[in-house]
Amino acid sequence: MSESIETIEAINNRHAREQALAAMNRVRVEPTSLVNYQSCGRVAVIGDQQAQEIAPRLNETLNPIVILTEGAEEPGAPVIPVGGRDIRLEGYLGAFRIHLGEPGRSNAESVAVDLILDLTPQPLMEKGMNPPGYYHSTSEEDALSPVLEEVAQMTGSFEKPRYFDYDPAICAHGRSGKTACTRCIDVCPADAITGLTETIEVNSYLCQGGGACAGVCPSGAIRYVYPAVKDTLARLRKLLSIYREAGGKNPVLLFHAASDDPLAQTMPGNHLPVMVEELAGVGLDVWLSALAYGARRLLLVDGGAMPPTVAIAMREQLRTASEIVAAMGYPAGVIRLTGTEALDEAGQETMPDIQPGGFSGIGGKRQSIYLAIDHLHAQAQRPKPMAALTTGAPFGTVYVEANACTLCLSCVGACPGKALLSGNEGIPRLRFIEADCLQCGLCTRTCPEDAIWITPRLLFDAENRNQTRTLHEESPFLCTSCGKPFATRSVIDKIRNKLRGHYMFRDERALKRLTLCDACRVMDIVQDTEAIGGGLDGEIRQ
Repeated sequence: MSESIETIEAINNRHAREQALAAMNRVRVEPTSLVNYQSCGRVAVIGDQQAQEIAPRLNETLNPIVILTEGAEEPGAPVIPVGGRDIRLEGYLGAFRIHLGEPGRSNAESVAVDLILDLTPQPLMEKGMNPPGYYHSTSEEDALSPVLEEVAQMTGSFEKPRYFDYDPAICAHGRSGKTACTRCIDVCPADAITGLTETIEVNSYLCQGGGACAGVCPSGAIRYVYPAVKDTLARLRKLLSIYREAGGKNPVLLFHAASDDPLAQTMPGNHLPVMVEELAGVGLDVWLSALAYGARRLLLVDGGAMPPTVAIAMREQLRTASEIVAAMGYPAGVIRLTGTEALDEAGQETMPDIQPGGFSGIGGKRQSIYLAIDHLHAQAQRPKPMAALTTGAPFGTVYVEANACTLCLSCVGACPGKALLSGNEGIPRLRFIEADCLQCGLCTRTCPEDAIWITPRLLFDAENRNQTRTLHEESPFLCTSCGKPFATRSVIDKIRNKLRGHYMFRDERALKRLTLCDACRVMDIVQDTEAIGGGLDGEIRQ
């Protein structure tokens, strides 16, 4: 009897999966802009003597030039001998440059080409994601023939989606000359992101849609837009709702990259595959929302092609997700990274049956995360009031050493998330909203007194998380002449202590001038004949 019941449930799950996948695929995905490449077919074949033999095979559709690493020149394709010079490659389809020799040297040379066929033993480009138009192959015919066929087709105009969107206003890369967050730069497998003084720059032509940058960004300044997160969440919500309506039980989501197909192997009927451009393109906001929508488990299926830097970043995000989920009282392993060959061994921890959430993903990244967390927390049986997180998590609090803080508020100007705020009503005060803290560390780097430190954590109570609380405040210092508030006592005391003994502040009148507001200070200087006259000049001349 039990076997027949299990069989019926499995059949129902498969039928429900078919309906759910069809419904998900009907959800409209907002298109993105396109990046255009132009190739005229000028290809550089880089290698030894064999490169000269292989280059003529491309003559029918391309214009080959040989960059000869060693050996004698032979008649045929144009040849540029390397002659012991270093080789450096940069660019992308239609805009490659091959640099030979050190810049500035008399023998340095630069060659512009559209395509590169690299036949050297070790690839001259070894990025996690090499740019379009670069090919590496051995000279073995089995490996070489398909590469030559593909290269021969690479002339004309080509398009790819623009995968990202960037909002510099909320970027935590840098402020006030200080650099803090470099997560997107560190994780990008295509080396498409570079840091500027306070923002970043993304090369659309090098970007291959790996998506890890959006996953690790603490503020959502860089976002994946093909598909956009709101579209991905809409598809997941539709998938899970139709699956339940069709009688499906215990849904398990399998996120996989477009290049990996877990459906190629037999899987239980309750496993729902969700194809994404790249596995790293989905992160905390998508994972936690999927659990809130009713998924019992999430399996992130890696086919083995994930670059090492991306894998490290994903594991760090998984650790944060596990810490958050476990602190709410749910099983820590409900979100797992696994290989295609080990799906059956991916663990059996599951979420309890909860009321599915109905929120959308039309807000920012952090809003989606908090909506998911609030929904999950509201249905948790024994949640903790707070999740203690590992260093590097994008949530946390700020502490201030009151004896050291002078309320200069340089931290307020540096905070990209607007988590640190100045006072109001003329009262010197440093305020803080924990929900907006990115834990980027710009405040700690900017503080001239080293009075600030940060600690990662996540408060589950939304009211506490969003309330504005005071970290430090002082009574305003009043001008000793007119009584106008113009600074804090700690600032005045610090300035007076630093300048005491300075040649310009040796007499009491000059030192007392530091306790005056701007207007009274000017008036006092004008009335001080020693300051206006030659007294100070005499000191300088001595």
